[in-house]
Amino acid sequence: MNNRLVNRFCKYVEIDSESRNERQFADLLKSDLRKLGLEVREDLANLASEGNSGNIIAYLKGNCKYEPILLSAHMDTVKPGIGIVPVENEGIISSKGDTILGSDDKAGVAGIIEGLTRVIENGDEHGDVEIVFSICEEVGLIGVKNLDFSTIKSEKAYIFDSSGDIGGIVTVAPAQTKIKAKAIGKPAHAGIEPEKGISAISILADAISNMTLFRIDEETTANVGTISGGSATNIVAEHAETLIEVRSLSMDKLKDNTDRIIRHLNDSAAKFGGNVEIEVSYLYPSFRHDDDDEIVTSAKKALEKMNIDGYTRSSGGGSDANIYNANGLKAVNLNIGSRKVHTLDEHITVDSLEKVSELVRLLIICD
Repeated sequence: MNNRLVNRFCKYVEIDSESRNERQFADLLKSDLRKLGLEVREDLANLASEGNSGNIIAYLKGNCKYEPILLSAHMDTVKPGIGIVPVENEGIISSKGDTILGSDDKAGVAGIIEGLTRVIENGDEHGDVEIVFSICEEVGLIGVKNLDFSTIKSEKAYIFDSSGDIGGIVTVAPAQTKIKAKAIGKPAHAGIEPEKGISAISILADAISNMTLFRIDEETTANVGTISGGSATNIVAEHAETLIEVRSLSMDKLKDNTDRIIRHLNDSAAKFGGNVEIEVSYLYPSFRHDDDDEIVTSAKKALEKMNIDGYTRSSGGGSDANIYNANGLKAVNLNIGSRKVHTLDEHITVDSLEKVSELVRLLIICD
């Protein structure tokens, strides 16, 4: 067992860093990177996130003629992520059960730092390496959306932020839109003259009942995430709100299904004599790489050296990789071995942590 790696990971997850509160973790990472001899800076992405830290960007100059690569993971965690206590039992690390563990994505962060450390300690030849530890990935990829890509030298990026067995390479991921709809009705006393009211809740209920949701086809999903409204049982609800998302690997299908949901909302508002205010946010674009793309074959080659068969897969979720691809870098998201992320049962094996760090090392060094 690599005690240094395990101790590092456990130290990282013990630091509170829910989205918009990455300051303490960012300061530690800047210190750790500088100790390794990297040039380190912090940007102003916090101005967009309304958080207390920017993205951490670091650079390690190469000592051989090898194309620069970018390695990335995110610093923030989901809730509940305050007061995490990691517990190691027979090679499996979990929380004590009342919080998430935070292997999403501190396993990626720890793996990158450990992989860099091994390269430097071994005196391995390597090309230029760029590191980005982003903020606020879990709340809309805010950090990487506000990264200054004009400062990035690399043309390809490996993102360490996908759950599942080591060896998985996410080459296909969907685009997403978010729809916020506010139905506006007319209040009335629900017991005395309900017929004079227009229920905003009824408007949304009618619209949602006519929507095609969940698994629409093999490329597309849609979901009503929240619905709220009204003030009391004796008042016909004047206002109600809902949040809806659409994801698709096809931009045409994303637009078609988003437009269809908007039509249902407008039709139901007209049907009941109310109104609806709709805001559509385009969160991130899709990406797709062929299996024979150089960034994929390079990852498979590194995995092969570890006696692991690399395999490509699609994902139903977005990640920082979507934004890197949209900004001209070829980026894939690599599995880091985390399990049941975003739950109190989240866990990761020590073996997975060790494999992530070795994969990082092999991606960096020159053949």
